[in-house]
Amino acid sequence: MKSSLDKTSAASVKRRRGAKRLRGSPPPDEQTGSRLLGKEQELVAGVDIGGSNLRVALADLRGNVLGRWNTSTKATSSPGMVVAQIEQGIDRVLRQSSSSRRSLLSVAVGAPGATDPKAGVVLATSYLKGWKDVPLRQLLESTLGVAAAVENDVRMAALGEHWRGAARGVDDFVFLAIGTGIAAGVFANGKLIQGAHGTAGEVGYMHVPHATEEPARPGEPGSLESAIGGDGIRRQWSSACVDNASPQNLTATEIFDRASNGDPLAKNVLDQSAQLLAYAVYNISLVLNSALFILGGGIGVSIPLCDATKRILERYNVPSRPKIIISSLGTDAQLIGAIRLALTTAKRPIGSRV
Repeated sequence: MKSSLDKTSAASVKRRRGAKRLRGSPPPDEQTGSRLLGKEQELVAGVDIGGSNLRVALADLRGNVLGRWNTSTKATSSPGMVVAQIEQGIDRVLRQSSSSRRSLLSVAVGAPGATDPKAGVVLATSYLKGWKDVPLRQLLESTLGVAAAVENDVRMAALGEHWRGAARGVDDFVFLAIGTGIAAGVFANGKLIQGAHGTAGEVGYMHVPHATEEPARPGEPGSLESAIGGDGIRRQWSSACVDNASPQNLTATEIFDRASNGDPLAKNVLDQSAQLLAYAVYNISLVLNSALFILGGGIGVSIPLCDATKRILERYNVPSRPKIIISSLGTDAQLIGAIRLALTTAKRPIGSRV
């Protein structure tokens, strides 16, 4: 976004340089170029709502992060309480940058679960209690008085990777988030795909060999997610350890690390998980012919899982071999994507469709 810079005080430049940078943000010597609103910069806010935490980042019009804030949503997961937390977080980061509400142009929020970005509604999520058909954009705009946008958190991460991450300059790619759940953010011809009902990328429901064939019920994981989501991998490990003295209460990444260190039971779980992930990646690549698959999420960034999946995909090279890499932005991908969407949203009037 083009912008001009009026003279700023040395103190304000120092504040910007002192703010903690998100991965993918420009270095401090590039943190210039924001327009001033009277004596204040014009700013945007990006928000990532997780199942247990909420994060807020404040940025100028070049996407330079000026402040960050986070809090827990475990005891305050109702829509009204979350919106109040977002307002509290935005006010906090505005104070960090010595700015007021009048400098805020827009906010963009990534929410877990199915969303309708055009309507600004969170349709359903199993991660937050009581969230069904929540008009989040309307709630945010009425509370904050600025234009707002709402998007699924995984698609938001794909926006971040395309803007300042591993997919910069790549117009056809898939961001595949693997954690407790599994979902994808898909870019095709340089555009984020949302689908007819806002559920494009819900690949956790994909059926793959050796996973459950039962249709998923509302609120329950799909076939792929039940097999190689966090709980699915732990179930694989527990089954393998029934007659073994190995510790059972391990996370998926701990299991994969044991596999790298030569544990045969862990290696079997890793190989099974990588095989199912390879099936999913290959099937998606056949439909989309994506140039790149980016693995993210707490499990997706596991190097052993990525390497094992790559080895399996070496056999699947017709019509082309899918390329897999690990996210370069890590957990910051969602926030960076939210800032990107907020910058776009700043051009729109309150209440306009996205």
